[in-house]
Amino acid sequence: MYKIILQKQVSKFIDSRTPKERIRIAEAISELQSNPFRNSLDIKKLKDSHNKYRLRLGKYRFLYALIEEQILIYFYKADTRGDVYK
Repeated sequence: MYKIILQKQVSKFIDSRTPKERIRIAEAISELQSNPFRNSLDIKKLKDSHNKYRLRLGKYRFLYALIEEQILIYFYKADTRGDVYK
């Protein structure tokens, strides 16, 4: 099982969502924590990066780094589709 670390910006983003959306986000992160290579989630590897990925949940995008040596998933950015990649 991987350890999850959320950057402050990601935590604030999740806290500002509705309770229903927060539950959906928590379930997806929990599923990712148990197996980061699961096909049931919409995950894509970011171009030109060694260990950075994107998790899509509806209109929201969560960018994270997968650090295998430390068994760690570090979420560093979260926003809507149009703003997360800026």
